[in-house]
Amino acid sequence: MGIIYLDGHATTPLAPEAAAAITDAWSAPGNPGSPHAAGARAAKIVEVGRAAVAKLVGAAPSELCFTSGATEANNIVLLGVARAARTSGSKRDRVLMTPIEHKSVLACADALRSEGFEVGWTKVGPDGLVDLNNLALLLDERTLLLSIGGANGEIGAVQPVAEAAALGHRAGALVHSDLAQMTGKLPLDVIDLELDYASFSAHKIYGPVGIGALYVAAGALAPTPLVFGGGQEGGLRSGTISHPLVAGFGAAAEVAGHRLADDALHSQELAHIFLRALDQRQVRWRLNGSEQHRLPGSINIQLIGVDAENIVERLSQSLAISTGSACQSGQIASSHVLQEIGLMHEQQRSSARMYFSRYNTTDDAHRAAELMASAVRAESLATGGLVQ
Repeated sequence: MGIIYLDGHATTPLAPEAAAAITDAWSAPGNPGSPHAAGARAAKIVEVGRAAVAKLVGAAPSELCFTSGATEANNIVLLGVARAARTSGSKRDRVLMTPIEHKSVLACADALRSEGFEVGWTKVGPDGLVDLNNLALLLDERTLLLSIGGANGEIGAVQPVAEAAALGHRAGALVHSDLAQMTGKLPLDVIDLELDYASFSAHKIYGPVGIGALYVAAGALAPTPLVFGGGQEGGLRSGTISHPLVAGFGAAAEVAGHRLADDALHSQELAHIFLRALDQRQVRWRLNGSEQHRLPGSINIQLIGVDAENIVERLSQSLAISTGSACQSGQIASSHVLQEIGLMHEQQRSSARMYFSRYNTTDDAHRAAELMASAVRAESLATGGLVQ
């Protein structure tokens, strides 16, 4: 049997419709910025893809700029808006964000501080949700930008973005949300969320890797570009656009829009089947993060009494799952998300994350539980523990 892919953060399948759109676009290459027929065809492909992505997120096509992914989009917003505000003479020099944001946002905090900006951190609860009362206290006349992810990539917590945005705007701040994890899994509309900026990534909606988008509301402060060149994408992100990747992004967005409710129900049901199957196999587990405000299909659990890294290694040839930890300079660093929601070191070490996607099946859920239960038993015996 092949590997069951449940690591939705790195191995989300490519939608067949997206693959077909990419192949078709590659069949007649062209530069979207060229004046000849091949260029015109490529440019049309880009605009069709842009319209499809815009429709999925509730934006106008003219408000979307294509990037290499959400990481680049986050960098453009956080650094570009801060620099643009300083150039305009704004006295606002403070950026707020949650401490459980994606690393591409947290890394920007270091860059902002090196340029003389202040970075403030909102509190999050044990469920991973931002403390709105604390946020209201932190927002002031110096706050330039609030950045809050729509859904957390590790624990699946869905944030109250609209409520946070309303607080931010009341204080005169601009608001950004990294919506990469949430897009295509839950209904969203950047207008309803009252966002000034938002980041997206194609591979999170079963599109190709290497393409994303940045939403900049028509009336929002335009970020100072980070890359200079031919002035593509309204001057915000220079460089020749890969029209085959845009075609795949657009096709994936169109499919996601049609399948949104069905996909959510499917993923949620598979997650429930998997957890029930663990119970039936007497595997002890505890859910991390919010049970109610969670992305459908997203699971982050403590496998009580065992080291999750060892479980991941044992299952590497049959089940693709992951932990929130990362290897840095040869040392295992625990997940910053699990630390921030208050988990002790042993709890962090026992935690594993997975996501049931559109392309997983009921058989996958049962088989995954069987494999995990076997790995947990083997690990318990190897470390001298009791069999669960």
